[in-house]
Amino acid sequence: MLERRSSHDDLIDHLVRSTALQRGEAARVVLDVLAYFDETTEAFVRRRHRELQSGGLVNAEIFERIAAELPHRAVAPPELSLRQLRRIVYG
Repeated sequence: MLERRSSHDDLIDHLVRSTALQRGEAARVVLDVLAYFDETTEAFVRRRHRELQSGGLVNAEIFERIAAELPHRAVAPPELSLRQLRRIVYG
């Protein structure tokens, strides 16, 4: 019977060799990183709005900060205006 390997086994093997992580821990790290980068722009904006709002920032500061963070994402979305960001959060 052939052993089936996931498409990320090479990366998991590399993490096990180059860190103190066990195989299961390395697999969880890979899945967490992939989920992070799989987040849509809309989901990112909503999540960051909640996080920053819970930190006591007001919307004017929040939307400015989110607008500044978006271009630094791994796959940067097109530039969004502050109005577009507000629409993502509030519809």
